[in-house]
Amino acid sequence: MTAQPPKSGSSAGEQPLEFERLWRGFMTARATLGLVLVTLQGSIYLLAAQPSGAPLTLCLAYAAATLTLRVTDHPRQLGQTIDGLWLRTVGLDVLTFSVLQLVQGSSINYSALLALPVLMVSILGTALQAMASAAGVTLLLFGYAGWLSVQSGNDFTPYLLQAALTGAGCFAISFIASQMATRLASVELRAKRSQLAVAVQQQVNQLVIESLTEGIMVVTPAGQVHLANPAAKALLQAPGHDHLMLGAQPGWQGLMDLINASFASQQPQQAQVEIRHHAHPLRRLLVRTQLTRSQDSDTLGLCVLFLLDQREFEARIRTEKLAGMGRMSAAVAHEIRNPLAAITQANALLAEDLKDPGQQRLAHMVQQNANRLEAIVKDVLHLAQVPGNTEPAQPINLNEAIDRIGRDWNIQNERANLLAIDPQSANVSVVFDTEHLRRVLTNLADNALRYASGQPGSIQIGVQTSDRPSQPGEAQLSVWSDGAALEPSVEQHLFEPFFSSESRSSGLGLYICRELCESHGASITYERTQRRVMNQWVPGNEFRITFRQTMGVEPTA
Repeated sequence: MTAQPPKSGSSAGEQPLEFERLWRGFMTARATLGLVLVTLQGSIYLLAAQPSGAPLTLCLAYAAATLTLRVTDHPRQLGQTIDGLWLRTVGLDVLTFSVLQLVQGSSINYSALLALPVLMVSILGTALQAMASAAGVTLLLFGYAGWLSVQSGNDFTPYLLQAALTGAGCFAISFIASQMATRLASVELRAKRSQLAVAVQQQVNQLVIESLTEGIMVVTPAGQVHLANPAAKALLQAPGHDHLMLGAQPGWQGLMDLINASFASQQPQQAQVEIRHHAHPLRRLLVRTQLTRSQDSDTLGLCVLFLLDQREFEARIRTEKLAGMGRMSAAVAHEIRNPLAAITQANALLAEDLKDPGQQRLAHMVQQNANRLEAIVKDVLHLAQVPGNTEPAQPINLNEAIDRIGRDWNIQNERANLLAIDPQSANVSVVFDTEHLRRVLTNLADNALRYASGQPGSIQIGVQTSDRPSQPGEAQLSVWSDGAALEPSVEQHLFEPFFSSESRSSGLGLYICRELCESHGASITYERTQRRVMNQWVPGNEFRITFRQTMGVEPTA
């Protein structure tokens, strides 16, 4: 609101629009005053008995100068020193009004016009400049009073008092205008900073609202949507335009009923709402409402809707339950491990002294079930130890690792090369923990053993590298078995924890495999494929691990 020089910590660019408006306002006022003076002096020239052309010429020159400055010059600060802009504005005004006063004498009093340059400096300059301008005008008035006293030969006192009163008015105008300009400039600067803070806050709020997975809508009592984030539009299968009317779609009637109930009771509401569209399947939403305060007592305000997919809500509950079950299972597994070891050891000691075949079978059954319990305990403990963020693993040779793990697995399961390693596998180094890879391959091989035919080559392991330009150097490790195809319902939940198609399995093996792979930047998938076994193509189940971090891919030797 003022042209005060920018203080430290601010810049003149913080108030360009308001300064430009004030600057152009003063320049327009000066040009208008020049035209008024031209009209006045022209009238005097035409009506006077002995006209003088000097005042009219001076007013014409003043009007031309002010109009030129208004049209051609651009808004800028008054300088700290007397420069060209000072001379074309303040200097021109003081000179013109002083000369007019001298030329026309006491017939017309132009001293009131001297308030214009004083006011202009007070608004567009600093407080010191304003006081200096008022002092200069006062000195001119005192000088003119002395000149009148000398010319008329009258007492100097009336002229002196008149000049003093006019000068005091100039000082008052300069002080008040300067203080008001400074105060308004400070208020405007704070307002601009507040507006900037509000704008930033609005952008942050908008970004947060748009990134929320929960749908948010702001709706009027008539059903007009003021705001809807992308999640809300996705949940409602809404069209792309922004002007939505909830009452316009029959499938959204449940939302309108909940909104009407909220406004009728003036209380938050929560309910399950069904969204029906002809081109989309039925969707159930968990909706809660919150009313905003109205700015006017005669209106109802707005209703904010929070939308959540019922399936997502149930999935969160299941996840929390699974997390609790995992913690409880780990604690129980720790408690079971010690007595289970004691049972296994005692049964082994008893079996050494048993001679009766029936008792030996019972001891063998105890041993089998103890081994089964031990495997379940290991799976649960492995699940609790699956790392979320592992430290960087060392590169390993994938072929050497799977060859070593395959031999150990065959010996442990007393099988003669049942787990076959593809001799055509690529020689690849990957970043993966060796023990974690052993756990993954052992789980996949044990899972394949349950369903494979048991013939040579019924379980195969191979390594391939990608030749696609978009994924150069990508390595894949596949574990294939000739088991029967999985049912669609089983395949859908294949990698979920505690899911198994058999009652004798803990349902944690494939889940642990997926978690270990993802912790190393790899992924695991399942598909039904064919492999060559005994010179014929046989369908089977294949689990494929894709390693994202590969090193030193070499061609097959």
